[in-house]
Amino acid sequence: MGLIESIRRWIDGDGAGDPLEAADEQARPRRVWEEFLVKVAREVEAVMQREMFTPPGGPTYIPREYIVYLSNDDDKEWQGDKRRGLEQGLFHVLSERARELSGTTQLATKSFTVELRVDGTLNKGEFRVQPLWDETEAGKTSVTARPSMPPMNPTRLPDDVLEIAANGSDDILETGESEQTVVRPRVTELFSVEVWKDGVRQLVVPISKPEITIGRGSRSVSVDLPIKGDAEVSRIHSVLTRDDNGSYWLTPKGRNPTLVNGREIPRDQRTAVTPDEKIEICSYTLRIQPK
Repeated sequence: MGLIESIRRWIDGDGAGDPLEAADEQARPRRVWEEFLVKVAREVEAVMQREMFTPPGGPTYIPREYIVYLSNDDDKEWQGDKRRGLEQGLFHVLSERARELSGTTQLATKSFTVELRVDGTLNKGEFRVQPLWDETEAGKTSVTARPSMPPMNPTRLPDDVLEIAANGSDDILETGESEQTVVRPRVTELFSVEVWKDGVRQLVVPISKPEITIGRGSRSVSVDLPIKGDAEVSRIHSVLTRDDNGSYWLTPKGRNPTLVNGREIPRDQRTAVTPDEKIEICSYTLRIQPK
């Protein structure tokens, strides 16, 4: 844990110079994952420090979840054990940092989550951190990791084969030891949805299902397109459907209004919507992007 501790001290400004260089003076060039971990950790810490608050006489609160949005290119590079290592490294460094930032005041938030997601609008090397205060996320106690392939010995597979697995190809992978065959189904993108909040485009979500649920979600209710951070959004707020003719239909399910081009759609009423129309769900605006 020496490297992680050095990174933590560097973030805090206690150490002189770059601890990653001090960790191994002969390592040239510096390993990419180390640079990336430090950049992300610094940004999450800045968000944590900006968001934390201590009410008079009370403990210190910080957001329960931090979503780190990566570009498509970076997302492809951070997969499997490498991705879990990044998430766990961030979680370790930042959990220690949160306790230090709270000082002598008790930290009310006992646990938080660091999760990696994709934002198709970002360029390689760019990332964005979004804090969530959503109470429905309470109870998460560990780093969220992506489902991985069945256990295999990665040292037995060439790099191009590992990349095929990470990208979800329908090619067949076999290992000489276990003779295990893994078939990845080919995913077809039907359309995508732009997600905007406060006039800023947050991300573009590719959709491969003819029908998706949209909402805040919760630990017990999963949605296909989560929009969090707004308590007025229902766990399942709307259902968006693409029929066989390529037409789109929206069915509101939430207690608060769903608007299409400023027109409120009655709850449970299936209504046609076109890609040029704005779908407004509380503080969010969605736009359909046909394939």
